Amino acid sequence: MTTSGGRAVLGAGLLGGIATASGIALTATSGWLIVRASERPVILMLLTAIVAVRTFGMARPVFRYWERLRSHDVALADLADRRATAYARLIPLTPARLGRRGRADLLTGVVDDLSDVVDAQVRVTVPILSTIVASVLAVIVAALLSPRAGLVVAAMSTVTVAIFVLGWRLETRSQQTLLAARSEVARVTALVAGNASELQAIGAQGQAQSWLVTAHADLRRAAGRQSYGRAAAAGLLLLLTAAGTIAMTAAILPGVGAAISTPVAALLVLMPIALGDAFSTLPDAMRALARSQASAVRLHAMLDQQPAVRAAGVLSLDTQTDPQTDTPSGMPSRILVSDLTAAWAGTAPDVGPLDLEVQRGQHLAITGPNGCGKSTLLAVLARHLDPTGGDYRLGDDDALQLELGQARQVFAVLDDEPHLFASTLRANLQLARPGSADPDLVEAMTNAGLGQWFGDLALGLDTVIGSGGRGVSGGERARLGLARCLVSERPVLLLDEPVAHLDHTTAEAVLGDLTRSTTERSVIMVSHRPDGLAGFDRVIGLSRP
Repeated sequence: MTTSGGRAVLGAGLLGGIATASGIALTATSGWLIVRASERPVILMLLTAIVAVRTFGMARPVFRYWERLRSHDVALADLADRRATAYARLIPLTPARLGRRGRADLLTGVVDDLSDVVDAQVRVTVPILSTIVASVLAVIVAALLSPRAGLVVAAMSTVTVAIFVLGWRLETRSQQTLLAARSEVARVTALVAGNASELQAIGAQGQAQSWLVTAHADLRRAAGRQSYGRAAAAGLLLLLTAAGTIAMTAAILPGVGAAISTPVAALLVLMPIALGDAFSTLPDAMRALARSQASAVRLHAMLDQQPAVRAAGVLSLDTQTDPQTDTPSGMPSRILVSDLTAAWAGTAPDVGPLDLEVQRGQHLAITGPNGCGKSTLLAVLARHLDPTGGDYRLGDDDALQLELGQARQVFAVLDDEPHLFASTLRANLQLARPGSADPDLVEAMTNAGLGQWFGDLALGLDTVIGSGGRGVSGGERARLGLARCLVSERPVLLLDEPVAHLDHTTAEAVLGDLTRSTTERSVIMVSHRPDGLAGFDRVIGLSRP
């Protein structure tokens, strides 16, 4: 949070304190007025109290509304800033450090956990500051009227702090379990919803339903255990209110009628009750504090990972467009790796040492068994993973010294399961290059072998695909992924097992469309099967390190 944001939160806490103090004063002054009126004094002697009751009655909602406006304004602004910061921190972590996290887990972190952290400003900081301000004012007023009464109010405030700490500790113990259960519900729900067709095809609906039932049952149990701390704190605060009222009565009773008038005695006796009402917001603040702390731990565990790729490069890529072949802008003259090694974790290399050179516009296929480092090599080339040794150059530039975003702009990456969003065909293709004209999208689909398929769509580019829309086959999904790469106009295509799940005939057709539509681009494809490699300029094999 910025300094100005911190000041805004403090201001909101002060406004909340005034609102809370107004509520306490309203209750106490009303008690004084009722008792004093029962003595039937001249009405003019009650005017000040009457005006005070009206003032406190109006001030309480006005200042509370003002506090809510300020606190929510700063919280929403801070949430927007934190989300932008979180997304920026995710970029160097993608995909190497986030690839093993499910989408539901990732969304829980950057949406729910981040919201819980920011909510602490509204649900924790402001209520606590408001209670502190109101308690201090109550102690001062009570002490001015009666020193003993001031001690009682001060004692109530001190015991409230102890109750808050106790309840917070109880809540903290259960919050990690609750958040883990919430994340599991999101994960299982996303898994079942995203694979509904496949689960139905293999008759596993019953098993999927049992996963959901188990996850929700665990969440209910965790939520039940999590409520113990709040319930204990709420109960103790009620007992404290009763004890404070009794203690106040006992403290001032000897002085009633002498040093303390009867109306003032009524005011003081009602003060612990009004304080108890002010303290009643603390159990919710206590729960929000425990939740925000647990969410912060989960969020930092995700964002504080060591990136798999350095983002410290500042150089610009030296590229030119070939006027004779009209090769795409941004294409390096060559891709060169020398004595390259790389590993996802540890010191043992997952690929290499490897020497490889790909000239501009060349199509290269790399084959080899699972575990030989094919995908690791593509991750290094795409700047998703730093090499552990050797040299990697784009043209004559050291790829590690290039600005990360610019280096990644060279490549379009296509894997074996290109994701299709539940949206229109146009929106799915324009992800690769926002603002692309419709003719460019149609041309890309035609070059990817989808011309006839697209011609049969009644709504054309407005056709909704994905979940809830028109279904697509495995071959159509692979071709749509290829079309998206073509729309991107990236000069180098990196293909990671793009036809791994397709039958031989479909795989041959997809790769044939690929080689025909990318004659002016460099293509590097890794595969463990030999289908469709006839159209590639070179085929090399890798073995396990």
